Amino acid sequence: LEGYASMFGNSYDLGRFDEVVEAGAFARALTEEQDVRALIDHDPARIIGRSKNGTLEMREDKKGLFTRIHLPDTQEGKDLAYLVERGDLDAMSFGFTVRADRWEKNEGRNTRYISDVDLFDVSVVAFPANPDTAVALRSMDDSNIEAELDAYHRRRRFSLMLLGLRANTWRKS
Repeated sequence: LEGYASMFGNSYDLGRFDEVVEAGAFARALTEEQDVRALIDHDPARIIGRSKNGTLEMREDKKGLFTRIHLPDTQEGKDLAYLVERGDLDAMSFGFTVRADRWEKNEGRNTRYISDVDLFDVSVVAFPANPDTAVALRSMDDSNIEAELDAYHRRRRFSLMLLGLRANTWRKS
């Protein structure tokens, strides 16, 4: 599996505040070679890779935290591959503690800008905090990742537009 567990620079709503992960937020954790697990839905009982043994590879690039998970030859690994291939699961997330951040008020909302984290896990998830993350079964090499992400964002914008149209038809004038 390949994808992005985090995307840099985009703001996402966490309920009481918005959050933005800044470029470089994972640099120290990656340099220190922190032992990160790849999980399903942040569940430590559903481990599918680990950085310490090389079954999880991570790097920061200009877009975010790129991950490559070498799935285990287990029923869980096969099921996950199938669900990702079908498109049932298409997003990622990451588990972390904040080492450095700053807060700003933007358009009346508090926004946290994260600039440094300790990284515990990257997860394939059904409900990502950051909707711009992505995961795919096929290789997402540098020449293909832009097209893959653009297609994902177009589908997402279309879905949100439809939801907005449906929501507006439910409102009474």
